Amino acid sequence: MSDDLELDCTAVLADVWLMLDGECDDATRERLQHHMDHCSPCIEAYGLEEKLKRLLSTKCGGDRAPESLRERLTLEIRKSVTITETRIETGEV
Repeated sequence: MSDDLELDCTAVLADVWLMLDGECDDATRERLQHHMDHCSPCIEAYGLEEKLKRLLSTKCGGDRAPESLRERLTLEIRKSVTITETRIETGEV
């Protein structure tokens, strides 16, 4: 059995959105596609994800979060990263 077919289905499905968004490199896309060509549960799940993405794009396409929300989320992410880094440096859990 080739390495492509030995890919864990969970890993393949985790990367489906990257593939759908065109955010994976050619080698990764080829490896995922090869796996799905031989794994009916993965290709079925891929089809569902593709339909969901298309539906979201149709219903929410062009919508952009308000700038105030984007700023608040950015601030919260920075706080979370700072807290995590501080805990790692001090050895806290």
